[in-house]
Amino acid sequence: ELWMAVMGTNPSNFKGNTQRPVEMVSWGDCQTFISKLNALTGENFRLPTETQWEYAARGGSKSRGYLYSGSNSLDEVAWYSENSGYKTHAVKTKYPNELGLYDMSGNVYEWCQDWYGDYSSAAVTNPAGPSSGTYRVYRGGSWSDDATYCRAAYRRCKTPVIRFIYLGVRLAL
Repeated sequence: ELWMAVMGTNPSNFKGNTQRPVEMVSWGDCQTFISKLNALTGENFRLPTETQWEYAARGGSKSRGYLYSGSNSLDEVAWYSENSGYKTHAVKTKYPNELGLYDMSGNVYEWCQDWYGDYSSAAVTNPAGPSSGTYRVYRGGSWSDDATYCRAAYRRCKTPVIRFIYLGVRLAL
């Protein structure tokens, strides 16, 4: 719904319910959307860094150490290959995580701001991703994935121009 209001079109493969997450958006499309949204609202929205995304998915300082975002039972918190009917679903129809965030496991993957790179072996707090690269990170699992790919720790990457029916956006402020 927000994407449509800002951009004037809905690029999603799955249409019909405006409460479904947007998908079929590239990392670059997300940057254009964010720029327009910020101009309209006067806010400073952006994509979360990979570290911020994972911290939020795991429940932040309220984390209970779940495997998925908000539960050890994926059915409680996510639309994924076993329960989705191979399509997206309206957001906020499963349980939220400890921070009250919905759909961080399943439904659609979400682009992150970071370039993809190896994690440092040293212990760090809020590490920054690489300053350049070929691939951008996305996280969260999707309606088409099995449980392995919906874990809060699982990470993937694609070129920033790619669009897929399982890849969308989450905003940070």
